[in-house]
Amino acid sequence: MEKNQWNQSIIINNGSFLQSWQWGEFQKSLGRRIWRIETGGLKSLVIKQGLPLGKSYLYCPRGPVGQLAKDNFGEFLSQVKRIGREEKSVFFKIEPAKGVFPRDALEGTPSEGRPLKASLGRTPLKKSKNQIQPAKTLILDISKPEEELLNQMHQKTRYNIGLARRKGIKIEISPGNNLQEIDKFLDLSSATAKRDKFHLHPRRYYRKMLEVLGQEGMIKLFLAKYQNQIVAANLICFFGRIATYLHGASDYDFRQLMAPHLCQWRAILEAKKLGGQYYDFWGIDEKKYPGVTRFKKGFVGQEINYPGSFDLVFRPFWYWIYRSAKKVIGP
Repeated sequence: MEKNQWNQSIIINNGSFLQSWQWGEFQKSLGRRIWRIETGGLKSLVIKQGLPLGKSYLYCPRGPVGQLAKDNFGEFLSQVKRIGREEKSVFFKIEPAKGVFPRDALEGTPSEGRPLKASLGRTPLKKSKNQIQPAKTLILDISKPEEELLNQMHQKTRYNIGLARRKGIKIEISPGNNLQEIDKFLDLSSATAKRDKFHLHPRRYYRKMLEVLGQEGMIKLFLAKYQNQIVAANLICFFGRIATYLHGASDYDFRQLMAPHLCQWRAILEAKKLGGQYYDFWGIDEKKYPGVTRFKKGFVGQEINYPGSFDLVFRPFWYWIYRSAKKVIGP
């Protein structure tokens, strides 16, 4: 299957950009092997990830995409097992989306994950505590009129958007091909990650992402400038009807200008202009990231809980080594 057909299938089923053709090409640019698996209407991007000591595991982020059933999911797992044997991988990790994104995902209680469990049957998948993607996110329906989106926000968020404008913050959209802008974004990201205590990929990862996906128009940098100085920036992914807020960064010395609020709002408006229906804030966690979560919740979206992370073990001894190491060094 070629690129347009693959993406159309993912988009029709409201699949994540993590299952897009372009994301697979990005992963290949990082030196990783990928497989695009088709089984009975299911589409699945599987990525080979490296582990210490020359080991590896297979990973399917937010997949498979399509209508799950025991037969087609079983065939999918059979193909994954074959690849696992050929690659001598330790295990396979899958972090599925929950139902049809996002409305059907709201059926039942958040932790049930009924569509997944019905499809898994008695497969040997084990629930894992080591999640890669966010366990919980916030989805904003941006098909509503602009005025309604503003009115439903928390009053403080709406006020801060106006304040940033009054203070002279200007938002520019960059395709991510300006090295000076990229370096400034990465510098701000490093400072923000240290301040808010979250993990970043190596700088090369983001450079390559902007290089590969920026050329496709799939990734854009939103830059908040004050007197021609970048004081905040957002990295946004546009795929199908969903825009995803991947990363945000800001200069703490200019925090009183409220630039991140206007930067976020400008990204939402851009997503609307491009025909988007949903804006994914890409992860919330009140305990680990209270400040970031409070900021995102100010825009008032719908909270979504994902089913979690599941592992299919190929090599039990090395999997035990992997799990033991995770307990020591953390995720």
